[in-house]
Amino acid sequence: MIKSLRQRWRRWVNRRIPRADEQTFTQNNIFILPSGAGVVFGALLVIMLLTGINYQNSLIYLLTFVLGAIFVAAMHQTHRNLAGIQLALVSAGEAYPGSPIVFRLRASAKQQSFSVLLQSDPASPVRIDVGPDGPVELELTTTARRRGPVLLPDIRVETRFPFGLLTAWSWMRLHSPGLCYPKPVTPPYDAGGDDDGDTAQSKKAADPDHADIRPWRQGDLSQRVLWKRYARTGDMVIAEWEGEQGNPVWLDFDAFPGADRELRLSYLAALVEARNQAHQPYGLRLPGLKIDPDAGSVHRQQCLHALGTFGFEIPVTSADSGASGSALYVGGAA
Repeated sequence: MIKSLRQRWRRWVNRRIPRADEQTFTQNNIFILPSGAGVVFGALLVIMLLTGINYQNSLIYLLTFVLGAIFVAAMHQTHRNLAGIQLALVSAGEAYPGSPIVFRLRASAKQQSFSVLLQSDPASPVRIDVGPDGPVELELTTTARRRGPVLLPDIRVETRFPFGLLTAWSWMRLHSPGLCYPKPVTPPYDAGGDDDGDTAQSKKAADPDHADIRPWRQGDLSQRVLWKRYARTGDMVIAEWEGEQGNPVWLDFDAFPGADRELRLSYLAALVEARNQAHQPYGLRLPGLKIDPDAGSVHRQQCLHALGTFGFEIPVTSADSGASGSALYVGGAA
């Protein structure tokens, strides 16, 4: 019976508070009830009122009505302290299994709100004061358990300001998930190889004086920037000497016959980390996806993002957050 009531309550809340990356708290989605201290306070008021009626004592009447007025005023103030706060998702993090995935949020309000508690995990609540002085940024985390999109559990937002007699609360249910990468597993052999039929590239590698020039991209090493050319023309470009660095290798999903899908992705994640640490250009081939050879932290994150989202309905081009798909691991559950 109790379980059924809880399920009905949860379904009603989910309809009333749909998933969104921005949430504004109003009277339509804020709930308020007396706290434990408020229940005791209300019981004392009832006892005082009955005592005043029994003894016809005007002072008891006066004290009862004054304390009752304070309780009503506290109810309005507690509700007002939460109403008008806006929460927005800034970025959804990405991590390996067993590591925390960080969700960064921004809170803002037109009026001052004090002692607002946010928690998706009861063990790590975050308390903030927010007002017209400017937005407040905060971080909430959940632990990644298995590869794929990871939704942050529903965020409970509550306040007991000013006296702790009442609790006003609501929820924010994020729409965009974070991402858990495959767990890196060292493959039994290095499957990286040159692109098939790329004879022109092999000729370039044989010439140590040959260098390819391309525009600078975020994540490129500063040592590879042609600073003299930048000082002369203002164009920031990168020199790629293939004779020094070797041909870009391809990390191929099909290079590990006999291994299942998750193990192949774990092998590729380990190879991505190894190539990134060696500052060696590499490309990635997955069924239906090809990422051209490159190097740097941005390229690494792009490849790991592609490995993490492989097989899920989530865009593979976004490195910060993605739209939720039909298959999600909610809250990093195993």
